[in-house]
Amino acid sequence: MSEPLKKMSEPLKKVTALSRDRSEVRGVTPPRSRAVKSRYVTDVLTELDFVAAERVKRAIEEARIAGTSPERLLLQEHVITPDQLSRAVAERYGLDHLDLGSFPIDMAAANLVTPAVAKRYGAVPVGFLNDRTLLVALADPSNVMAADDIRLATGFSTRLAVASSDDITALISRLNRFESAVAAAFEDGEESTALEVIDLRESADDAPVIKLVHSLIADATERGASDIHFEPQPDKSRRGGSDLRVRLRIDGVMTDAASVPKRMAGGVVSRIKIMADLDISERRLPQDGRVGLTIDGRHVDLRVVTIPSVHGESVVLRILDQDSIRLELDHLGMAPEDIERFRRSFRRSHGAILATGPTGSGKSTSLYGALLELNTEEKNIITIEDPVEYQIPGITQMQVNLKAGLTFDSGLRSMMRADPDILMVGEIRDRQTAQIAIEGALTGHLVLTTLHTNDAPSAISRLIEMGIEPFLLASAIECVVGQRLARTLCPNCKERTIVPADILRDNGFNAQFEIEAYNPVGCVRCGGMGYKGRTGLYEVMVMSEKLREMALAHASSDEITAVAVAEGMRRMRDDGLEKVKAGITSLAEVARVTGSG
Repeated sequence: MSEPLKKMSEPLKKVTALSRDRSEVRGVTPPRSRAVKSRYVTDVLTELDFVAAERVKRAIEEARIAGTSPERLLLQEHVITPDQLSRAVAERYGLDHLDLGSFPIDMAAANLVTPAVAKRYGAVPVGFLNDRTLLVALADPSNVMAADDIRLATGFSTRLAVASSDDITALISRLNRFESAVAAAFEDGEESTALEVIDLRESADDAPVIKLVHSLIADATERGASDIHFEPQPDKSRRGGSDLRVRLRIDGVMTDAASVPKRMAGGVVSRIKIMADLDISERRLPQDGRVGLTIDGRHVDLRVVTIPSVHGESVVLRILDQDSIRLELDHLGMAPEDIERFRRSFRRSHGAILATGPTGSGKSTSLYGALLELNTEEKNIITIEDPVEYQIPGITQMQVNLKAGLTFDSGLRSMMRADPDILMVGEIRDRQTAQIAIEGALTGHLVLTTLHTNDAPSAISRLIEMGIEPFLLASAIECVVGQRLARTLCPNCKERTIVPADILRDNGFNAQFEIEAYNPVGCVRCGGMGYKGRTGLYEVMVMSEKLREMALAHASSDEITAVAVAEGMRRMRDDGLEKVKAGITSLAEVARVTGSG
């Protein structure tokens, strides 16, 4: 990738604690000087050029008559903003100022106090400075009771920083939502026996651990994460144990979310294992399980996988939130001409429809979109999946169960005897499954399935390499869809730019002229990422007589690609370039997901 594109795609730095050079941490403004006790906040407002000295003098006189402070009077009259007031207060006391709209708040720290306590003192923990010290944001540093009570409630030492009262109020409202989500999760019916086991096997501090786990899940669900990673980190102090880094996969990209201190790490992992009905005493072998929670009135399924590592157990939670996904084809980002080619193919009475791409590229979602349109009273539709990610009324959906002996190939054999019209196979993983699926397509059934290949034309070669006869493929396959998921630019902060033609050519695009595009910036609404949501990049290859002849002749993927493009197939990166021109995504994102450049 060229240097300009590298610069465009650099992720914004995320931290969960203040670095030594605090000016480099997003959302942190260190004080310009040490605290000077003799200075008034109004003096600092003048020094920072937030308000004229004459206006301050008048405010002091008016405040004396009104019985309030001059800075509060200036705030009420909109002479200064809440952020300016909090910056002046931070400077007055020689403390760091936090902009909570952009500072990466550690929800593991924030959930150590209840919303009621945070509201009482106007103070919220926002991060861990180390294993024993919390960073606490508050609006009034003179409130010594706040720091003392948080210290007693959490057992952590505290370091204070100043944030605006509006930011703190917004964060407390967010904590209130998480508390409600936790309460809803407790009512889901999986708590009673689990709590008893925790009391027997864990310490007396389990209530905060339970709340922390559920709050992290609620936070991840609200932010649209697909996965939560709990990763033990090496213990630098050599005192035993390790911190637990929490990362979220949002729109396909990993981002830091929290840091759990080592004294709580074991309880967090054990709590997750108990929720998923796993053996908490087994730490040497991988385990997997499932759990269902109700969060903010929505049912969310979690797939839980534990992996032993040299620093402790790592846990990954896959979030399956049906309410957050739009399955209609018109909402997936496919171009109108590609949708029409795709629809003509899957509306046939028989044949095989393949969706290809790497894991997490939206293949199953595309097939679900086709099934929604095919799901009528006249059709008997059966699927076999691992897992069943989205339940569709009117369709018989089977879940792979390896322990019971239900695999893709054995399930598919049974489905063929159940008088189906349409079959969906979650994934072709081996020759047996591929053979049955292709034979099903040749015996009058419409078969929809997925395959792991880099692009659509490579599907032909891949199936031949798996041992499927070319003459069967040539007769069975009707359409192959290759796809990727690219992040969409945040509409609130994207900025216009011009991409020169030489940069386009360096990254594999046949361009003669510069294009207008947009760069990611980052704001509060997108969490500082510059992107919010994802869209699909597609290539739709419909099998023609020429392509069938090339499959029979064992033609290479490159040869098949050339013919498919000549017959009207648009490559994924070209589809991406059109979305760049439309301001939907960035050139750097297209280059990242398609591997060009």
